[in-house]
Amino acid sequence: MNSEFDIIKKYFTFPDSREDVFITGGDDCASISVPENKQLLVTTDTLISGVHFPIETIPEDIAYKAVMVNLSDLAAMGATPAWVTLAITLPEVNETWLGRFSNALSDVLKRFNVSLIGGDTTKGGLSITIQAMGLCEKERLLRRDQAKPGDRVYVTGTIGDAAVGLKALTSNWGDEKLQPCIARLNRPEARVRFAEALTSYSVCAIDISDGLVADLGHITDASYCGASVDLSDIPLSSAVRYYCEKYNGGVTDWSMLLTGGDDYELCFTADKDDEAMIEVLASKNDLLVSCIGEIVKSNELKFFKPDGEVENFSDTGFRHF
Repeated sequence: MNSEFDIIKKYFTFPDSREDVFITGGDDCASISVPENKQLLVTTDTLISGVHFPIETIPEDIAYKAVMVNLSDLAAMGATPAWVTLAITLPEVNETWLGRFSNALSDVLKRFNVSLIGGDTTKGGLSITIQAMGLCEKERLLRRDQAKPGDRVYVTGTIGDAAVGLKALTSNWGDEKLQPCIARLNRPEARVRFAEALTSYSVCAIDISDGLVADLGHITDASYCGASVDLSDIPLSSAVRYYCEKYNGGVTDWSMLLTGGDDYELCFTADKDDEAMIEVLASKNDLLVSCIGEIVKSNELKFFKPDGEVENFSDTGFRHF
């Protein structure tokens, strides 16, 4: 490789692109067409080695997660992903690593009909920044500030798997029964298709990236309300329950599970009258969706134990600083 342009041409110029892409990587800017009846949504996330993924993470998992965390942001607002840009900083040119990263990146973009339309390549500590763009109808947008008292609070999937996966990796446990949690850490699943249809029944959602406590708190803060959550209704995987039984003395480690982050599931609210249709939608998408509580008038976010006591969290979620 003689230059950054060689790297871009060989590893980040994919032959297939959407019909709405007029100019892609290789010019000063990309040119795309946005339909008149759509809104353009844009999000950006950076993943840094040793901060957002362990240093030993394989390139396939890094590429997959870098895309998924951005698509999860689009899903949280009900958008259909369309285009991404990639800014990658590399400590060195390792063609084997680049080939594996590039193939995985191409595969996940194809799965969602997303085009890579540009970006940047620089030298430095390994980091990946993806900007993702998506489209949605103007009147069908999921926002954080639209929850109202009486709404039910829902989550997709199971919560806490990634936090357990990270704990297993950093502790070097090597326990096969915790492999599903490690897989969830490295390969989260953006709930794009479910979210696109959810816009018919909900106007308020967020993706759980910093932990359920923090992210549901973002909804209640933006909506000037509170929420009451029953811990017994929060869905936990069998691998998480195994961790709590074997490694935490049989006690559910709510602090880690609800503040560890990296779930990339959806937390959303909806009117109780739409509960039946949400169940139908979940079934159509073969997705676990659980009602965990209710939006309340007070500005307090409370998580209740089975005995009625309130669980207190000294740390509400992941912090960058």
